[in-house]
Amino acid sequence: MAGPGPASLALPGLEDSRSRCVVVTGFGPFQQHLVNSSWEAVKELSKLGLGADANLELRTLQLPVDYREVKRRLTTIWEDLQPQLAVHVGMDMSAKAIFLEQCGKNRGYRDSDVRGFQPEGGVCLPGGPEVMLSVVSMKEVSRRVALEDVEVAFSRDAGRYLCDYTYYLSLHLGNGHATLIHVPPLSHRLPASLLAKALRVIIQEMLEESGEVQTQMAAA
Repeated sequence: MAGPGPASLALPGLEDSRSRCVVVTGFGPFQQHLVNSSWEAVKELSKLGLGADANLELRTLQLPVDYREVKRRLTTIWEDLQPQLAVHVGMDMSAKAIFLEQCGKNRGYRDSDVRGFQPEGGVCLPGGPEVMLSVVSMKEVSRRVALEDVEVAFSRDAGRYLCDYTYYLSLHLGNGHATLIHVPPLSHRLPASLLAKALRVIIQEMLEESGEVQTQMAAA
């Protein structure tokens, strides 16, 4: 499954819709996982859309499990699309629930990507802060979201691999306007269609939460 290249990120007339753009990414295959539930769920989400707001543009993109390519694509996303929120979805192989990650960590990246590469010194951003936080309160979102078929939980440790690396860099590039969601592997109980419906509800709540934060900041 090849992800779209940089050229696919540019849209005619994008200048008019930048502030109303939400980018959602999933990851491609890695190790023995030829099907990545994160990308399967994001593909299904692209069919569902995010809701009734016709002015809200949803863009979906597959990221490879490749540190250097992720950095390049994130830079393109934030420079060209300037989304109001970037939502990164990754697969947690051992998870039974959906986890909403609050923060990205700068150090500890020792595992190699699909090309055998690892960041120099195990660091995302040399000289960067040790932890970066999303402007969205993931704990609050996890409290508000109620789904019948899957549990939604809060987390502060995204695991120090490509998901965490992506999150930290996106938080840095987007001034905190990024989030990370970990989904379980696909199963009979949790097919991609169900995960996509869950993502839709969660992202809608994230947009509400981030909007409230921005309103509070403007009033301060």
